[in-house]
Amino acid sequence: MIDALFDLANMIAALGGGAFGAAFGPLPAFVFTGFMVIAGEASVLAGGDGAITDQIAFGPAFSPAVSFAGGVAATAYAARRGYMDGFASDYHQAKNISQALGTKPDVLIVGASFGLLGWWIQVASDTLALPYDPIAMGVVLSAIFHRLILGYSIIGTVRGSNILDMSPFERGERRTATDGGEVIAADKPANGAAKTATELGRFAVEPWLPHQYKWGHVATLGAFAGILGGWIAIASQSPFLAFGISAASLLFLNLGIEKVPVTHHITLPAGTAALAVMASGDAVIAGVGQSGALIVALIFGVICALFAELFQRVFFAHGDTHVDPPAAAIVFGTLLVAVLYFAGVFPDASWVPTL
Repeated sequence: MIDALFDLANMIAALGGGAFGAAFGPLPAFVFTGFMVIAGEASVLAGGDGAITDQIAFGPAFSPAVSFAGGVAATAYAARRGYMDGFASDYHQAKNISQALGTKPDVLIVGASFGLLGWWIQVASDTLALPYDPIAMGVVLSAIFHRLILGYSIIGTVRGSNILDMSPFERGERRTATDGGEVIAADKPANGAAKTATELGRFAVEPWLPHQYKWGHVATLGAFAGILGGWIAIASQSPFLAFGISAASLLFLNLGIEKVPVTHHITLPAGTAALAVMASGDAVIAGVGQSGALIVALIFGVICALFAELFQRVFFAHGDTHVDPPAAAIVFGTLLVAVLYFAGVFPDASWVPTL
C-alpha cells in the first residue's frame, strides 16, 4: 500500500486536480467529472478499455475525492480568509461550492494539499479493499479533516429543538451578528426602516438543498431516481453511467436554475444493487429479472436518499462548511450492498470491493 500511496506521478497529478477544484470551484469541478464519466462509459460501450473513467474521471486528477474535495477545502479556507465576503449568500460563504475561486496562490495551494489528502484516502481504502466506495469516503473524510484543520466545528451549534429540526429555516429565522450572522443585503423594507441584524444574517439552520429536504419529497425522489439508475445500469451494464449523468445534470444547478434535484447518490447505489441481484448464485435474492432488479433499485434509491437527508441534518445544516451528504449516502449504500453480499442475501457485490 505504501508504494501506491506515494506513487510520485499520481501524487503530482492529485496536486493538480485539487488546485483545479479550487480554481474552478467544487461544483463545476464535479460536473466536469460527470461529463468525463459519461465519455468513459460511452467509450467502454463502444469497445474501449475504460481508461477514461478509471484513470481520468476517477483517477488522481479529477476524482471527486481530489478535485471536488480539494475545492471544498479551498472554499472553506477562502471564506476563513475573507476572500468571499463580496458574494451575497443566505448561508455561510464556506458552503458556496458553486463559486470559482480564481488564481490566488494560497487558495490553490490549499486545494492542491487537500486534493492529495483525498487521493491518499481513496488509495488507502481501495488498496485495503474496504467494502464501500473509496472515492466517496475520500470526499467525506476530507471534509471532516478540513473542518478540524481550518478551525471549524465538526457539527456546529444546533439552533432548532433538536439536531434534525429544520423548522427554523421554514420560519425564515436568521442569526444575529453575534451569533454567526453575516450581512447579506443592505435593502430596506417598504416602510423605510432599516433591517435588523437578525433579518440580515444568515439562516439559523441551513439545509443542504432548500428544495430537497422534506422527508416525503426526498423519499419520492429516491424511488424514481433509483428506478432510473437501475434501468440505466441494466441497459448499459455499467453501474457508473447513471452517476455520470446525474453529476453532469448539476450543470443546470450551477447555472442558477432553481429546484434542480441532486441524484448521483441515488443512481449509483441503485444501479449497483440492481446489477448485484441480477447475478446468478445461491443467495436469497439471485438471478432476478429486470423487473425485480428495478424494485431493488427503487428500494436502494429511497434508502440512500433518506440517509443523505439524515446526514445533512446532522453534519451540514448547523455547520459552517460543506460536508457532502451525497458522498456519505454513497458510502452507506455501497457498504449496504457489500453487507448483503456477505450475509448471503445478494449473490454479488458488483464493483464494490470485498475482502
